[in-house]
Amino acid sequence: MNLTFGATLTLAASAALAFSVADLSNISNADASSGLKAALTKGADVAVSKLGVENGFLNNDKVKIGLPGVLQQAMPILRMTGQGQKVDDLVVSMNHAAETAVPLAKPLLLDAVKNMTVTDAKNILTGGDTSVTDFFKAKTEAPLAVKFLPMVKQITDRNGLSAQYNGLMAAVGNTGLVPQNAKTVEGYVTQRATDGLFLMIGEEEKAIRQDPVGAGSAIIGKVFGALKQ
Repeated sequence: MNLTFGATLTLAASAALAFSVADLSNISNADASSGLKAALTKGADVAVSKLGVENGFLNNDKVKIGLPGVLQQAMPILRMTGQGQKVDDLVVSMNHAAETAVPLAKPLLLDAVKNMTVTDAKNILTGGDTSVTDFFKAKTEAPLAVKFLPMVKQITDRNGLSAQYNGLMAAVGNTGLVPQNAKTVEGYVTQRATDGLFLMIGEEEKAIRQDPVGAGSAIIGKVFGALKQ
């Protein structure tokens, strides 16, 4: 993409979001805005649809939630003392909690698209290969944690080891070896669920950038295809 074309796209995004009707170069202001919003919406839809289903986390090695490292190290002892099945059940419940919480993200992600600013559009259109993911993360990471936490806690509390997990991690946490968000099972799962969501958005962003036409949308193909030139 040459400098003139890059500048054109930036102006197109600004003009489109300011409700101008002027055409700019090969990509009109309306097309730039529509293509960008379509790509953002598709990325959100695909990520949520892949993760927010039964075993969406558990059967996906890229996002599957395992025990924190400090507990993984204790697994041999736990199994020797007859706690292995309970630990396995805890892992399953953590992943099911994440898959149940993820659909709550969709309204927040779509609101971020709806409220995209001119500056946001410029950053995405002229940014790097992760600019879409970076946009969603900046706009939604904090409110997603607030949304996810109660749902995750409701589900993980049903497992008999959750209280033991929280007690153990609180004790270990005093040593500074455990991140703050991993001191409770619900905090740990909430963070891993949001991380998994953004990872899957990033996967879809990568796919769109590599094959804009294959995204199945003419407007996405037109705008992101132009960005590859």
